[in-house]
Amino acid sequence: MKTSFLAVSLAVASAWGAVAPAVAQDAYPSRPLTLVVPFPPGGATDVLGRVVAQKLGQELGQTVVVENRAGAGTVIGASFVAKAAPDGYTLLVSSGTTFTVNPAIQKNLPYDPAKSFEPIGIVGRTGLALLANPKVPVKDLKEFVAYAKDPANNQPPYGSFGTGTTAHFVGEAFMAAANLKMTHVPYKGSSPAMTDLIGGQIPFSVDTVAAALPQSKQGKVRVLAVSSPKRSAFLPDVPTFAEQGYPAVAMDTWLMVAAPRGLPANVKSRLEQALRATVDAPEVKKSLEAQGFEAAFASAAEGEALIQQELPVMREVAQRANIKID
Repeated sequence: MKTSFLAVSLAVASAWGAVAPAVAQDAYPSRPLTLVVPFPPGGATDVLGRVVAQKLGQELGQTVVVENRAGAGTVIGASFVAKAAPDGYTLLVSSGTTFTVNPAIQKNLPYDPAKSFEPIGIVGRTGLALLANPKVPVKDLKEFVAYAKDPANNQPPYGSFGTGTTAHFVGEAFMAAANLKMTHVPYKGSSPAMTDLIGGQIPFSVDTVAAALPQSKQGKVRVLAVSSPKRSAFLPDVPTFAEQGYPAVAMDTWLMVAAPRGLPANVKSRLEQALRATVDAPEVKKSLEAQGFEAAFASAAEGEALIQQELPVMREVAQRANIKID
């Protein structure tokens, strides 16, 4: 039996059509990637995002372009990525604000922290610290609690870098654990809060270890505790909240790279491998540490687990302290 040229051509075309998607995926990435930073230029996340983007591009053999889409507490940038095609060419680098804080304090988010994103990996972490002006007579949490409960001090204020931030959550979690009543003073960022703490306008504040480190070294602030599960490598002499009797206060700030949910398995694997190599690179570790972050890669699966573990804790703190943004 003779087979027509047309039949053979159709058979070949059909076979090629079946394997073409796989070939295209195997070639990933074949064009530049976009890494969205949901914060303004110049901040820690932006600085680290650019460091990660440069090295990640080298690992992938493609340019990774950083795009700042700031606003609404990371919601604008996160929403953009959540709605992008799940093809591995649009990524997000953000803190827990996007994945566990916003869902705890906002009812109508345009994205779902678990369903909209596919974690690629965590690139770094930093704890939060309870700080005191050195002129306030407290040197540890025991003295802090006694001071805060003294009626003569009239529910002393503590500052944070904003309502609904991780610093605010740490402050509220500690107040609940220690049965304290204090007055929260939200600032528009870390810098003004730190300025007022150093100047004595507020006696206490909660801020990142990164922000506290240089001020602590100069004796301008006293660090009473760190909120991370273990002591900070940058402040090894400062005990954690847990070590001082408050195990419920155990949260830190972390940076995660994520993609829209639905990535092809081979693309996700390629990105995870490249991101791990990026974080392990000495120059990236150095840049992370310069910003007060401990460079410690955590896998996509660990990122998924962290969101699931932290989200209910944040929701509980937000409900108890009535933290919400309408």
